[in-house]
Amino acid sequence: MRKAILIIIPLLLFQLFEAAGQPLTGTVIDEVVAVVGKEYILFSDIEQQYLQMKLQSQVHNSEEFTRCMILESMLFEKLLLHQAEIDSVETTPEQVESELDRRMRYFISQFGTQEKMEQFYDKTVNDFKNDLREVITKQIKIEKVQQSITENAAVSPADVRKYFKSIPRDSIPLIPSIVEISQIVKKPVITPEEKFEVKERLLGYRKRIINGESFEALARLYSEDPGSARQGGDIGLRGRGELYPEFEAVAFKLEPDEISDIVESEAGYHIIQGIERRGDFVRVRHILLKPKVSPFEMEKARIYLDSVAQLIKHDSISYDDAVIKFSTDPSRNNAGNLINPNTGSIQWSPEELDPKVFFVIDKLDVGVVSVPVIMQDEQGVEAYRLLYLRKRTQPHRANLEEDYDQIQNWALNKAKGEMVQKWINNNARKAYIRIDEKYSNCDFQNHWR
Repeated sequence: MRKAILIIIPLLLFQLFEAAGQPLTGTVIDEVVAVVGKEYILFSDIEQQYLQMKLQSQVHNSEEFTRCMILESMLFEKLLLHQAEIDSVETTPEQVESELDRRMRYFISQFGTQEKMEQFYDKTVNDFKNDLREVITKQIKIEKVQQSITENAAVSPADVRKYFKSIPRDSIPLIPSIVEISQIVKKPVITPEEKFEVKERLLGYRKRIINGESFEALARLYSEDPGSARQGGDIGLRGRGELYPEFEAVAFKLEPDEISDIVESEAGYHIIQGIERRGDFVRVRHILLKPKVSPFEMEKARIYLDSVAQLIKHDSISYDDAVIKFSTDPSRNNAGNLINPNTGSIQWSPEELDPKVFFVIDKLDVGVVSVPVIMQDEQGVEAYRLLYLRKRTQPHRANLEEDYDQIQNWALNKAKGEMVQKWINNNARKAYIRIDEKYSNCDFQNHWR
């Protein structure tokens, strides 16, 4: 049950979206089954989440146990909301709008296009935002309170060792195979002719817009930013630090409907139109064009990296020195290591890797560099890279020598869980809480009655 309580909010992203889109199948006669302060939990809330878990094959215990687990997670959510009310936790319209935009981008990416999503649910993006606005506002407040509970959590090396020794020997988790990978990237040169051609096209679009054509229509037709092109170039409300610096500097200066000159960023070349500004948040639309890389320059990059690989293989230069000297990617500042976005570490399980990367490194021995292979950078521009296998572990039982970071995370999560549990038990006594008798047999982790 503790694991369920550590879930920040039981209404996960997809479940929120389902609630705002269309109901799950099944008829539920509704009633209030629990109250925390001024907040209440409906029978349908529990059933909706239970049905969603079943659809996603996440029900691994009895129906009764699972419903009790859902109820306790919701009680925790409502207690956090109750505390937010006491502490006068505030959210700004900009925070809520930014979070709504972020989630809309995620949902749209699951369908491929905004049109497909809206057609499937028979609702517009604005309809979804309006449906979710109150829920997101509460969710931000909940997250702020929960972060305050565990913000001082920490574990010492002695705590980590003590935690590991407390795990029964037959319960020590099995650690899957882990790899650490580095890269040397050679981005092909984009010729002045390609840059000139892109700029001329953008100047043409800008002139057409000034002469009366729709920026949104041209963005849908020609912009090479697949996310915003579907929205007529609209990137939604963005805060400072979320955009490319060159783009952001111009965006925050634009008046509504004003059109910028050409702006160059890491992504390519843009023209930008102002929509609105709210303090440290701005909303604009843009048209992005990316200069194309010629086949000749791609081949030059491949030959260049092939010569680098030969130098490494013949010990003319160490791999780490080659990263610093030859790589044109920012990862060279981190020894070329590929960072796992799920964990923030340089360790990857094979399942987390891009299949194209796995196919290459699966054939490498540790300490061996690959032949040049094609890649795409974050902007979708093709380049070549060498992949280098730094480390590969075999599946094994966790131990402090090989898996200290993982065990430290386990110990830290345990400490956070204990802090949350202590907070619940202290604050549940102070709040008005009523739970329907039909849940009297629930074996809750915490004291709610």
